[in-house]
Amino acid sequence: MSQSTFTARREFLKFLAASPYVAALGGVAAFLRQSSFAQKSQEVSEVISDPARALNVFDFEEAAHRKVPPGHWAYMASGVDDDATLRANREGFKHVQLRPRRLRDASKVDMRVELFGTTYDSPIFLCPTGGEKAFFPGGELAVARAAKARGTLQVLSTMTSTAVEDVNKALGRPVWQQLYAPSSWDACQQLLRRVEAAGCPVIALTVDNTTGRNSETYLRTRPKDLSQCAACHKDGPGPSISERPMFDGINMTGVRVPYPAMDWAFVDRLRKFWTRKFIIKGIDTREDARLCIERGIDGILVSNHGGRATETGRATIEALPEVVAEVGNRIPVFVDGGFRRGTDLFKALALGAKAVGIGRPFLWGLGAFGQAGVDRVLEILQGELKLVMGNCGTQTVAEITPAYIATPDWKI
Repeated sequence: MSQSTFTARREFLKFLAASPYVAALGGVAAFLRQSSFAQKSQEVSEVISDPARALNVFDFEEAAHRKVPPGHWAYMASGVDDDATLRANREGFKHVQLRPRRLRDASKVDMRVELFGTTYDSPIFLCPTGGEKAFFPGGELAVARAAKARGTLQVLSTMTSTAVEDVNKALGRPVWQQLYAPSSWDACQQLLRRVEAAGCPVIALTVDNTTGRNSETYLRTRPKDLSQCAACHKDGPGPSISERPMFDGINMTGVRVPYPAMDWAFVDRLRKFWTRKFIIKGIDTREDARLCIERGIDGILVSNHGGRATETGRATIEALPEVVAEVGNRIPVFVDGGFRRGTDLFKALALGAKAVGIGRPFLWGLGAFGQAGVDRVLEILQGELKLVMGNCGTQTVAEITPAYIATPDWKI
């Protein structure tokens, strides 16, 4: 096979790996088996067997798919409705171009950022993803150890499969705790008291998925026979509240999580009760950003739940500018959704994000190789970001401004 043909096939595989439809079918290998490419799949698949062989984060996708249980994989890979928002998160980066400045010293790039008084090695953070033991037995502890090694912020899900106290111990410092608010205020208070006692300095209230979601692709692609789920889950194909360690010792009888009647009055009540830093995850508009400012919220995370909440069809990278403009540097703005490359990260930072979250990429790494996979995913993204910062002429994250990008398709 010629080098040009080999390169073209590799690029094609990268394209497939980024497709939610291919992911829904079970990954690249499954797609190839079901298509006319099957005879050539052995030549081009190149599934990595060692995290050190990964050249980019997409290389972990198929390696993880071959190890993660099919139902867990389908749940993680899918979006909602027609998966349009899932695709939009990736496609949005095509509308942001880089404007590099040349002949600047690229030997002194410093990616460190300070977030609410703590300094991290880069502006990359690990998003809250529920039940990480579904992808690797070490779950959140493996993720925490990789985050510790790479100086990375870890945000822990309320639906974690490992208690916050144990994750903090593995991380070497307290996580930021994501909050799915229970419908019972008493249960909510008990949960927050536990988080506070664990030393967590920040909570991130998720507000974009209060009524559930239409996980159509997941329901179509998960295994038809769910009887195997009973070996781990007593109330159906997924974990029940009683299986979530963050609710241990809390009476959850009749309590819904998340709280579907949650409103701004509830936010006010939560703001009064929680005296530490309080950010809201799932804000995508200037109007809601203004309401956050009025209520003394400490930060905003622009997010569409990785395309897994509402089928907005709008990328978070496109929603980010209006939130940043409304906030006007009064509080930090964070963002997640579809980030796979150092250039993606740079574009978000140039648009005003203080830090950028990743979700599926570190789950791919976790599912494929455990802690070593997460560590390599972070190493790749940190390395790519450092390269683009140097090549664009920015020595620090603070120097990355809108002057380094162009958005000819947008009206900002």
